[in-house]
Amino acid sequence: MPESAARAAHPYQSLTPDVVMDALASVGLFGDGRQMALSSYENRVYQLHLEDGGVVVAKFYRPGRWSDTQILEEHEFAQELMAAEIPVVGPLNLNGGTLHRFGGFSFSVSPWRGGRLPELDDPEVLEWVGRFLARIHAVGAVKAFVHRPTLDLAGFGITSREWLLAHDQVPLDVQSGWARASQQALDLIARHACLSGASVQEGAVRQIRLHGDCHPGNILWTPLESPASAGPGPHFVDLDDTRMGPAVQDLWMLLSGDRQQRTRQLGTLVDGYEQFRPFDRRELVLIEPLRTLRLLHYSAWLARRWHDPTFPIHFPWFGSSDYWQGQVQMLQEQIEAMQEEPLVA
Repeated sequence: MPESAARAAHPYQSLTPDVVMDALASVGLFGDGRQMALSSYENRVYQLHLEDGGVVVAKFYRPGRWSDTQILEEHEFAQELMAAEIPVVGPLNLNGGTLHRFGGFSFSVSPWRGGRLPELDDPEVLEWVGRFLARIHAVGAVKAFVHRPTLDLAGFGITSREWLLAHDQVPLDVQSGWARASQQALDLIARHACLSGASVQEGAVRQIRLHGDCHPGNILWTPLESPASAGPGPHFVDLDDTRMGPAVQDLWMLLSGDRQQRTRQLGTLVDGYEQFRPFDRRELVLIEPLRTLRLLHYSAWLARRWHDPTFPIHFPWFGSSDYWQGQVQMLQEQIEAMQEEPLVA
């Protein structure tokens, strides 16, 4: 199918404002006509105002990405976290369930919560986030997911690399350099048993249920002086990527800057974390391998989603030789980083 035709035929093309409103009405909620698309590329997410004055968020899951069983396992985890009074925004139970079908889409509805990006250069904020991450992980460690995937070398790394090469996504002038750098990076990651899928000895790094995509954009901060019903402090949104993995996966994306800055941030984050749960410092060696896996996975994600009309609009730089040359450089930097001493906390 030609690329233009594939985009026109994308399932989200049928998700019109009227379909969104009708889906909301199908679960007994009636909008007043105001709706705003929120920043989400994987799914389609809308803020909707109701006739009774309330505000909700409706998420329409990308067709074919997760099975209903996997989505429901995410919802169950969110409900466990909320039952433990952890500030996670999970789906509402409507008409006896949290997952609904309308117009060919699976969707859920959650309460709307305001907030801003957390000021992670503030030690008090970072420590506060660390405390709540520890509480999330304490619940996540109680049992394992049955249907959700595990963050590992095969799923994020090998599969991503093989798909990109098999589908000729890397331009010929960069392909050999990228193939060589990506393979070298994967070979280094394979040394870590908990990411490679190899059998691990007793006492190895533990896999638990994670948020999975804990970057600053998925943490909304409510100031102390705010009257918001969510209460002051952080609340966590978007468990769409929840999966099994090492606890450090939910910490490393909150670090930025040079090594000294990241070390200081990590220390503050772990100080807060250990007020509620011990942190296994053996996991610190996984930070750069996890960063590298995300780098490979991100390129494959963009390529796989390119027929979705919103992707060329928001990522016009993707796919050029300059983009892939930049990826080669970043992989080379990651190869060096993975051979350095890990951060300490």
